[in-house]
Amino acid sequence: MRIVIAEDQGMVRGAIGKLLSLEPDIELVGEAENGEEALHLIREKSPDIAIVDIEMPIVSGLEAAETLKEEGHPCRIVIVTTFARSGYLQRAIQAGVYGYLLKDSPVSQLAVHLRTILTGQKVFSPQLSHSMFEEMNPLTKREQDILTHLEEGYSVSEMSKLLYLSPPTIRNYISEIIQKVEAKNRLDAVMIAKMKGWIGSGSGNG
Repeated sequence: MRIVIAEDQGMVRGAIGKLLSLEPDIELVGEAENGEEALHLIREKSPDIAIVDIEMPIVSGLEAAETLKEEGHPCRIVIVTTFARSGYLQRAIQAGVYGYLLKDSPVSQLAVHLRTILTGQKVFSPQLSHSMFEEMNPLTKREQDILTHLEEGYSVSEMSKLLYLSPPTIRNYISEIIQKVEAKNRLDAVMIAKMKGWIGSGSGNG
C-alpha cells in the first residue's frame, strides 16, 4: 500500500514514517507538516491511505478529511491523534474517515490497522467510549463562533462589530451556550467545549 503521513511534529512524523517503511507491504510516498501540504500531496500522489493528525497549522486534519470527502477523492483517511474527544470523533465520522486511532498505540499495531483499512473496513481505537460515538454537538455554527471568539479573548462589544450582531444578542447567545453545555460561566463553557472537541481544529460544525 502507498501512504502519506501528515503530522506537524517533525520527530513524530519521522518516527512513524521510518517504522512503517520497514514493513514490506508499505511504501511511504510523502510527508506533510500541515493539512494544506497533505491535500497537495494526496492530490498529486494518490496514495491508498493518508495518516493525518488533527491539530495542524493552516488546515487541520479534520478540514483536510472534509475537503477530500467533498472532492470524492478515493484516498482513505486515518486520523491518528492524542485527542479522544467526542466532537472530533463525530466530525471525523461525518467526514468519512476510515480510522480514528490514538497515538499511545505502537506503530506495529498501526500497520495492522492499515492493512485492515486497506480491505475497506473501518477501525476505531478501543479506548474511545461508546458515549463518544453518540454524544452530538449541541452548539450551532454561530454559537461555536462566539465561543471561539471568547476563547481568543474578544469582548462582547468586539464580537458585536465582528459578527454584525447587537451586544444584547451576543449576551443572549452566551447565556444559551452556558445552558446548553451546562457550564457555570463563560470560561467554563469554553473549557467544556474545548474538552469535548466542539470548538477548535478548523471551522467545521460538529
